[in-house]
Amino acid sequence: MVVVSYSGKEINAKLVYYGMGLSGKTTNLEAIYETVPETSRGKMVSMKTQSDRTLFFDLLPLDLGEVMGFKTRFLLYTVPGQVFYNATRKLVLKGADAIVFVADSERGKMDENKESLSNLRANLAEYKVNLDDLPWVIQYNKRDLPDVYTVEELNRELNPARVPSVEAVATQAKGVMETFQLVSQMLLERVTRDLKRQSGSGRAAVPAPVPVAAAAPAPAPVAASAAQAPAPVAARPSRFNPPAPEALARRPAAEAARPDWKAAPQEAPSYGREIELPGEKLRAGPASAPARAAAPAAKTSPEGIVVPVKLGRGERLREITLRIVVEMDEAA
Repeated sequence: MVVVSYSGKEINAKLVYYGMGLSGKTTNLEAIYETVPETSRGKMVSMKTQSDRTLFFDLLPLDLGEVMGFKTRFLLYTVPGQVFYNATRKLVLKGADAIVFVADSERGKMDENKESLSNLRANLAEYKVNLDDLPWVIQYNKRDLPDVYTVEELNRELNPARVPSVEAVATQAKGVMETFQLVSQMLLERVTRDLKRQSGSGRAAVPAPVPVAAAAPAPAPVAASAAQAPAPVAARPSRFNPPAPEALARRPAAEAARPDWKAAPQEAPSYGREIELPGEKLRAGPASAPARAAAPAAKTSPEGIVVPVKLGRGERLREITLRIVVEMDEAA
């Protein structure tokens, strides 16, 4: 099918030359290639064998002006003519937008021409395409030979529907450009009708982008009021954070009488003492002079420095042993 690139404003159409072996398909493309300006043609790729001049396909992109503001580009292909290359012929036919059937006018070739035309219809049918639904023309080639069928005979056997036909001598470039211009004009007329029909049915030539559903607007940030703001979490009372006197007044008398909750002047926490070690002084935090005086002596052992430390107050006073191990690098 015709590929319309709206972003590149380009129409790409595939034109296939079909016919029996050595009917002149490749010669047609070579003649077109030599006729068109170099700026309007691409690179031709041709593969040939001893039995047929085309093994796979010839590719010839051509720029043929503009249609409704779209730049047109034709891709011209030929197919191998032999029956045992049918898989390749079928592959080349895939996506064809127009067909040129090249018939050999020499007498004795009618059966091969009919077989090739029947094969064309069968291969298109496998893609669910009817040849009569495509723009196609018949070229009666080799009209320069001494013994050829008449046009009436060719039409009777190959063209009962009377599709457009052209007489040609591909080796002399006669009728080659006429055939190409005829089929390309038929194809461009069809493309133009399709574009106008799309435009007339309310669809723009350039499809509008699919609207994207708008995202729900994010809720505006609401300033937290004093009632909404979470209440500050009070620090949990502990031996280092005694409750306030008013809190003690609300507590049961028996609980308030516990020595660790009395609101007496607080001594320096045990974890803030300075610890005197032999020959060294390690400072763990602020400490008072009485605390330093009461610090127990440290002992050394092969396993490190052992320091007894007392933590807590009153009934909760506990004694633990602190072991300090200092490793030195031999190079230090």
